[in-house]
Amino acid sequence: MPIGEFRNDRARERFLTAYQDAADRLWPAASVDSDVDTSFGATRVHRLGSGGGQEPFVLLPGSGGPSLMWHAYVRRLAESRPVIAIDPVGEPGPSVQTRAIDSGDEWSQWLGEVLTALGVGRAHLVGTSYGGWIALRHALRSPQAVASLALLDPGGFGRVSPRFIAWVIACGLAGFAPRPVRHALARPLRNVTLREDDAMELVKASFGFRRRHVLPAPLTDEELARIAAPTLVLLGGHSQLYDAREVAARVTAHMPHAVAEIIPEAGHDVVLWHPEEFAGRIAAVPLKL
Repeated sequence: MPIGEFRNDRARERFLTAYQDAADRLWPAASVDSDVDTSFGATRVHRLGSGGGQEPFVLLPGSGGPSLMWHAYVRRLAESRPVIAIDPVGEPGPSVQTRAIDSGDEWSQWLGEVLTALGVGRAHLVGTSYGGWIALRHALRSPQAVASLALLDPGGFGRVSPRFIAWVIACGLAGFAPRPVRHALARPLRNVTLREDDAMELVKASFGFRRRHVLPAPLTDEELARIAAPTLVLLGGHSQLYDAREVAARVTAHMPHAVAEIIPEAGHDVVLWHPEEFAGRIAAVPLKL
């Protein structure tokens, strides 16, 4: 499988300029940023918070969304323990992929290499969409390395449908519409990202990147039952990815250490709905261990 890359130098510069502008406006200035070498390429990480030897929160964005998508969460999470936000390889951003990732196990390998390089032996993984699937795969492959999971409308609970792909394309096209039209389309498309004016230049610039990810393979019931880490799953009641009730039922039936909750008003964009409240919920998960 080919690697993800920008279409050309101009596309790279446009995105990285928008990325830096968004970081200057939205991301905490106290963040310590660095690049970590892995066998899949250099990975940009952002470290915040204190807490000595506490196990950190590790934030994994969805496909197409760099680490900056967690900007409304990081300050609250960093109040209780260290936070590491990661820009995955193969996504638009400062990370540079050099080797294809062909499976969930290889995504887990990549994440393990990043955390090992940072001296993190065990972490609380927080992921949305594709990042949620990576977190689940890591909990399966390296259970000793995962203290807990917080998953917001994660992948991995079924096949990615043509309906979902059509929704992603429609939202992408809507992002280029004039601001009043874009805002108006947010409701019928059930995507509050379209109202995020601060992030829109970054979203549009991401179309200059070619993603080459494998689709998230569904976890079996047996695999779900093997996940021993305490898990919080927040699902969009109108999720375009899966039927939220079916996913919640599977979580309840097969994950003995998990709690699933449906957010009625949200779609797959659940991560953007109540960030202050959800950050508090996520921060509380380690306290229940």
